[in-house]
Amino acid sequence: MSMRARQWRKLRRIFDPRDFRLANGCREFAQAPQAVVFTDFVRIYFSTRCRDPAGGGNYLSHVAFVDVAKHSFEILAVAGHTVIPLGRPGCFDEHGIFPLHVLRHGALLYGYVCGVNRRVSVPVDSAIGLAVSRDQGLTFQRVGRGPLLAASLHEPCLIADPCVRVVNDVFHMWYIFGAGWQRSGTSPTIDRIYKIGHAQSPDGVRWAKDDGRQIVSARLGADECQAMPTVIELAGRHHMFFCYRACHDFRHNRARAYRLGHAHSDDLLSWTRDDDEMRLERSADGWDSEMLCYPNVFACDDAVYLLYNGNDFGRHGFGVAILD
Repeated sequence: MSMRARQWRKLRRIFDPRDFRLANGCREFAQAPQAVVFTDFVRIYFSTRCRDPAGGGNYLSHVAFVDVAKHSFEILAVAGHTVIPLGRPGCFDEHGIFPLHVLRHGALLYGYVCGVNRRVSVPVDSAIGLAVSRDQGLTFQRVGRGPLLAASLHEPCLIADPCVRVVNDVFHMWYIFGAGWQRSGTSPTIDRIYKIGHAQSPDGVRWAKDDGRQIVSARLGADECQAMPTVIELAGRHHMFFCYRACHDFRHNRARAYRLGHAHSDDLLSWTRDDDEMRLERSADGWDSEMLCYPNVFACDDAVYLLYNGNDFGRHGFGVAILD
């Protein structure tokens, strides 16, 4: 069967944070699910939120995880402890981690942290750091207080959403970089614009990025926002899934909200966009009818699965689809 003939088939929503007691007083959102396959189960890390005790109506974003049975996705356990604490005052991850992308590296688990810190003129900034787990992913410890990848000459803000794969002993990272912030007319809200970029590393720590190079073409014009790339090899070709939206009026307008995109590559460097290949559509009603966002694709035994968030940016959890 050709890749083009294959499509995603939705299974169900598998986790709703309102049904569980999470650490740090978090009761809302289960965003950016990221899967790690173990021998007998799948661990899914996600970012959840609580109100900042400092006030102001702001959120703090914490990492949690849920363990599920292979293939049935029945819940086995939910983390009730702090997986990784937030950064110290003034650090890049002071106000949240969203997402935590986890990669097996020998006996360790590398956790690529997208740290969030609040700003004055714009809502947030972000950068990518590294933490390591020596207890099979129960907890992570930072290798340093600062980031691995941050704003640079041609990527002035919002370095975020890491996805890391090792191919032929080279670490490849796909991430997003902010091209800037933009207001729509006289609206008091300022919205970010971001694109998918690429970096390489010999060891997963020292990174050289293609500074400012957008590697996936846009469908919605120059202001299209692209987020959360996830890359997998299928039948000898590399496939990237991501989400994209319009720059403005995307929060409550279904026509401009997040949906899933796709691109493929034979060399990991040049990507051809084809959203119709292995497409996943929004449902007619229910928890994923308004938007689809923050995908994560992974192989488990002989199956390939897609985790994703639905309406309101994952406020009501995440679901799973299988590649038929």
